[in-house]
Amino acid sequence: MIFEGFVNAETAFLGAVFALALLLGVAANKTNFCTMGAISDWVNMGDLGRIRAWLLAIAIAMLGVVILEMLGLIKADAAFPPYRSAQFIWAENLLGGVLFGIGMTLASGCSNKTLIRIGGGNFKSVVVLVVIAVVAYYMRNPFPDSDQTLFSLLFYEWIRPLAIDTGAAQDFGSLLNPDNALMTRLVIGMVLGLAVLVFVFKSVDFRRSRDNIFGGIIVGLVILGGWYVSSNVEINVDGELYSLSDYYSEWDMLADSNEGKPAMGRPLSPQSFTFINPMGQTFGYVGSGLNRSMLTFGIVALLGVIVGSFLWSLVSKNLRFEWFASFRDFVSHVIGAVLMGLGGVLALGCTFGQGITGVSTLAAGSFLALIAIVFGCAITMKVQYYKLVYEEEASFVKALVAGLADMKLLPNKLRKLAAV
Repeated sequence: MIFEGFVNAETAFLGAVFALALLLGVAANKTNFCTMGAISDWVNMGDLGRIRAWLLAIAIAMLGVVILEMLGLIKADAAFPPYRSAQFIWAENLLGGVLFGIGMTLASGCSNKTLIRIGGGNFKSVVVLVVIAVVAYYMRNPFPDSDQTLFSLLFYEWIRPLAIDTGAAQDFGSLLNPDNALMTRLVIGMVLGLAVLVFVFKSVDFRRSRDNIFGGIIVGLVILGGWYVSSNVEINVDGELYSLSDYYSEWDMLADSNEGKPAMGRPLSPQSFTFINPMGQTFGYVGSGLNRSMLTFGIVALLGVIVGSFLWSLVSKNLRFEWFASFRDFVSHVIGAVLMGLGGVLALGCTFGQGITGVSTLAAGSFLALIAIVFGCAITMKVQYYKLVYEEEASFVKALVAGLADMKLLPNKLRKLAAV
């Protein structure tokens, strides 16, 4: 996709992203594609149907990325955020993932599900989005009249020194075979992706579930589409081709004026769908008075998902307005939103940003964050369930121990509550 000017190239880029996001919103709403729901089905009912749909999306994205990267059509090494960074922020991946997993359970869904619900008329999710947006924005940006961010105040001094410098990219290909990381990634991605597909489709029930298959395929292809579009929009300057980010970095040499120049260059890098940081970007965009220069892949993706979900809600006649059932329900959602904002930025992504997009790059940190998100969500559900069943008898500690015992992470003899 080659264009003669930056503005035309960026407009086409953002338009393609919006179209992909629209498709994602329609598909996720139609098929009830939901990470928290998938984990809930697994933890509470032993049903792996939606987990398999999620894994199908991961497998498609992973296979697509390693193949297209080998062909030079995707540039994941230069991704935003930097999934393959040599700085392995394992503690941030773990803590952020757990906080996000807890938060999405309290707030009734992950960041993508929040957008889907907004499109379906859920005003509770509007509150969740606003809270996440504010927290995520100030995790990255200083408070007014200050040079301090939430990250620097709460985390930086004690958690960033725990990072490990891997000396090269942290994807499995670079870690295992730095001399030929590209080929190694292809082999690992193919083996892992095909193994996941075998697991997914060996279930007869899953093979009969059109919605789960459709949802997994569309989500996986949309993630792959995001990578492809953001890696292949180029500008022709006197016969020399520049990517959007390269053109931005040399703007003063290539452009006649600052007209059409984005406020930031990093969001022009190769990337795919993630939603926590874009929620923070949206807060900044609104605060700027909807300044065109503040538009990014993430902001357009966020809007596209909401619109796609809204359109499907109209077509399917499932548009329903919903508000908090009680003050306690409101508090739970706000706490969950705060934890999602903190955790999503710490972990460098959400169930989509790390769980599918990041994992598709085979980055070690993405797999770690994904495991932490699933654990945080699952243990929170366990605690909630035990407290619901045993009511006053179940203290938080007792419910937590029982949940950990259910998950085989503590010996059964330590539990004070019988398994339910």
